[in-house]
Amino acid sequence: MEDLFVYNTLTRKKEKFVPLNPPFVGMYVCGPTVYSDVHMGNCRTFISFDIMFRYLLHLGYKVRYVRNITDVGHLTDDADAGEDKILKKARLQQVEPMEIVQRYSHGFREVMALFNTLPPSVEPTATGHLIEQIEMTQAIMDNGYAYEVDGTIYFDVEKYSKAHGYGDLSGGISKNCRKEPATIWKVRTKNADAWTLPFGKRPNPSTSCVGTALGDRVFQDGISNAQP
Repeated sequence: MEDLFVYNTLTRKKEKFVPLNPPFVGMYVCGPTVYSDVHMGNCRTFISFDIMFRYLLHLGYKVRYVRNITDVGHLTDDADAGEDKILKKARLQQVEPMEIVQRYSHGFREVMALFNTLPPSVEPTATGHLIEQIEMTQAIMDNGYAYEVDGTIYFDVEKYSKAHGYGDLSGGISKNCRKEPATIWKVRTKNADAWTLPFGKRPNPSTSCVGTALGDRVFQDGISNAQP
């Protein structure tokens, strides 16, 4: 198997790529939020990772490429008071939210096929891994790195940084992070679309991605032993 060297943004050096469990490689890519047609800016991300996927396969690695479908969580603005983009589109078009998800998920795959990209190994939805997201959020709270305010769960950036060096890649915690805590689970939305969940109404998109990655065993020790 040929050597692969990649640039390590933490050490600022080019280093030999060594998988945690060779020859298995897990690769997770945050997929589209399916509330509208995909555009060229979206495509660039997925084409780039398709090249990476193909090259790892070419080198002989056994790759589990997980690319999710974000079907909940992205709001119309950065504030917690925004409306879910998919629910808004469904309301405007007077259809069910899952019809919007189905329509634009299918359209996304058609466009990716036009670019001749390979399909991912697994293509889960964010709503399909709510259990993992809830368990992960609870674990963060139990470890003392998150707290609840009026139903919204916030990540304690400064506390985690002191213990584990959060922000090392970017050269430290930004002023915005210190002023505005990172949201793990949102509670406030314009429309009354509350879910019966332990935390507020909906997970933050980043929470969805990490929970989905864990649920689909992207970091499993050897994909050959993963259960179907």
